[in-house]
Amino acid sequence: MRAARYHDYGPADVIVIDDVPEPHAGPGEIRIRVAAAGVNPIDWKLRSGEVRAYFPVEFPAIPGRDAAGVVDEVGDGVSDVTVGDKVFGLGGIFGAAAEYAVLTAWSAVPEAWTLEQAAGAGLAVATAGRALDALGDLSGRTLLIEGAAGGVGGAAVAMAAARGAAVIGTSSPAKHAYLRTLGAVPTAYGDGLADRVRELAPGGADAALDLAASGSLADLVALVGDADRVVTVADAARSAELGVRHVYAENDATVLAEGAALGGKGAYTPYVQATYPLDRIADAHREAEGGHVQGKLVVTL
Repeated sequence: MRAARYHDYGPADVIVIDDVPEPHAGPGEIRIRVAAAGVNPIDWKLRSGEVRAYFPVEFPAIPGRDAAGVVDEVGDGVSDVTVGDKVFGLGGIFGAAAEYAVLTAWSAVPEAWTLEQAAGAGLAVATAGRALDALGDLSGRTLLIEGAAGGVGGAAVAMAAARGAAVIGTSSPAKHAYLRTLGAVPTAYGDGLADRVRELAPGGADAALDLAASGSLADLVALVGDADRVVTVADAARSAELGVRHVYAENDATVLAEGAALGGKGAYTPYVQATYPLDRIADAHREAEGGHVQGKLVVTL
């Protein structure tokens, strides 16, 4: 099969297209013929070596954790899908940017989504769900989401709103209209955030979720008044210093189904900023590495 791979750390140019053996579904797994795969910040951080101290790469590596496509192989013990079903989901940290990928957690693709949109949902929903779970019951609470217009942000806004939270989301002003479509009250990030939040929510924010790693974590703690009410998925270094919980995505089919159910109701549609064919995956990595992506970038096969 054709797959994107890199054989050493380096810039996006180290990614090549190789012919590699097909993977196969083991017990409790499925294999899909990939229609599209998500491109996430962790992909370029792994490739560049930025996070090698925490996640060393075994070379050669196929980038990509989440994908969408059509089931073509079902492992022992799997009973909720059959060959031919359209699904999206997660495998290992690597392996999605290929003609075939093995998933360990998945959900059916809502009819309202394209496969490209579904490919942008897996890791975003899994990360958002894990972070929101860490914040506890959000019903009737005001949640501030820092960096709300990215892929994880879009999922987090929709899921938090569905769980009963009033959501304030930060982004650049150009993305405020997008945040409103998701159910958030938008505001700008940066200096003066606490004052802007108080204007929007006189009672203040009850909890905060950091998706941006923009250096604002201490400000978020001060704003909500307690480090226990702040969660980050992006700023591991500062979280330990401030006593803030840092969480990672888990391959949880229940959370994926929650995102899919919102998609079926029209309450969440993954926003895809751009798609790239597999041959141009290096360009997708460059765009992701530049930051400021609204929603997700997706590689198509």
